[in-house]
Amino acid sequence: MTRSDLVEELAARFSQLTQRDAEYAVKTILDAVSDAMVRGHRIEIRGFGSFSVNRRPPRIGRNPRTGESVHIPEKRVPHFKPGKALREAVDQRPIEP
Repeated sequence: MTRSDLVEELAARFSQLTQRDAEYAVKTILDAVSDAMVRGHRIEIRGFGSFSVNRRPPRIGRNPRTGESVHIPEKRVPHFKPGKALREAVDQRPIEP
């Protein structure tokens, strides 16, 4: 599902929302989630899952072509952990062709 699919689904489910309003709602929600994660906050949506920021410590890697040691700096990466209800729903539902 893409962002535009999500907008279409929202507009279809709520007839009082125009396509533009649905697009604005999806953009607002995604922007709020992104902004919170950039600030290092954790987002929890009950029944769906939680978004958090994980820290990857600095390390020494190797250039596969030359074998030379390369310093890899610390990184902060987004992480999603599905909630129990989502895990169970995905497990029970057969894969559609």
